[in-house]
Amino acid sequence: MSGYTVAIVGRPNVGKSTFFNRLLEQRKAIVDDQSGVTRDRQYGVAEWAGKTFNVIDTGGFVDRSKDVFEKEIRKQVLIALEEADALIFVTDASTGITDLDEAMADVLRRTTKPVYLVVNKVDNPQRMIDAAEFYSLGFDNVFNIAAISGSGTGELLDAVVAAIPDDRQAGEENNEVPKFAIIGQPNVGKSSLLNALVGQERTIVSDVAGTTRDTIHTHYNLFQKEFILIDTAGIRRKQKVHEDLEFYSVIRAIKAMDEADVCFLVLDAEKGIAAQDLSIFSLAARKGKGIVILVNKWDLVEKVTNTARDYEKQLKERLAPFTDVPILFISAKEKTRIFQAMEKGLEVVENRKRKIPTSQLNEVMLKAIAAFHPPVVRGNPVSIKYVTQLPTVVPSFAFFCNYPDDVKTPYRNYLENKLREAFDFSGVPVRVFFRKK
Repeated sequence: MSGYTVAIVGRPNVGKSTFFNRLLEQRKAIVDDQSGVTRDRQYGVAEWAGKTFNVIDTGGFVDRSKDVFEKEIRKQVLIALEEADALIFVTDASTGITDLDEAMADVLRRTTKPVYLVVNKVDNPQRMIDAAEFYSLGFDNVFNIAAISGSGTGELLDAVVAAIPDDRQAGEENNEVPKFAIIGQPNVGKSSLLNALVGQERTIVSDVAGTTRDTIHTHYNLFQKEFILIDTAGIRRKQKVHEDLEFYSVIRAIKAMDEADVCFLVLDAEKGIAAQDLSIFSLAARKGKGIVILVNKWDLVEKVTNTARDYEKQLKERLAPFTDVPILFISAKEKTRIFQAMEKGLEVVENRKRKIPTSQLNEVMLKAIAAFHPPVVRGNPVSIKYVTQLPTVVPSFAFFCNYPDDVKTPYRNYLENKLREAFDFSGVPVRVFFRKK
């Protein structure tokens, strides 16, 4: 999985969210004619020509003051410049070049990172003529697109993926030492968890600053347990603006996620799981990472009978459909169950590596298929004859059948659940494919 990150920048209401949805092939960001609708950070994984990359939509702002706009947008662009590998600068052909576009272009021209100038809303011959003025902004890579229809986006994506180095697509190395990323919202206790684990001098082998500034790699080797902890908690505050802080934490979490085998998603027990946590959880699952949920500050929660059970049930309702995830209630401050959390992480690493013999796989799954046959499609019974595990990093299974395109999501979910029942894949995304026999 590539760690290459592309940030979409631009003034409000130029179509950044429409373009973002187009890249992800899903309607994830809210789209509206009113400027400033995108207030939360949107992020996901895009794929083109066999290459994948992270995409971050920097969003717009609601405040109407021109001065505040310039200040806030400049701040967002500077963060994106610092953290992303490439930038897509979106403008609007229907309005032409504005002062905000000029100000943003002035900042972007100074970077050595690839900048792709996108002139959006070019959906008729007149707009094509109008778009010519954007060459005056001084960028080499200029693309005319219509995000709403997808026109022109292919050429842009060809250019973006051509810049991704092959070593960023080489996949995960078979490193014997597992890597755990500690991710989550600011102030949920990520640093406290790391300090509790390696706080004593005898447990620290080495602290090496990672390639991403403020991301610390700590090599833990004690009690016959060895792993590398990737801490994303050291986020430098710029003028103590919460929106900046959140943006930093998102980019750092995504970069740490690309490097890790297992992600520890740390939640604040008193606040529960937020929308940003769910987005990062979904992203980790899509990237095929192992996941362990750690509900921190459990010592501060007033408990009655079945408090933990009810809390876990509510969490899994929010995490659906991927609910086969270990959930541990910890206290980094009191050091409650923190080493149990690391042991659970090592178990998830083993689950992720698990290879099921083909004979055993067929014995179990063909019985499950016989007990509940795939639905008949257009009068044709779908017949699954054989299943095998694919040689991939993420546990993936190919079911060979006569009509692979006709097997729908409910039956796919049924097969995944049966795989999880028979074999321990707790905390690991499982991928199911159907192929022509």
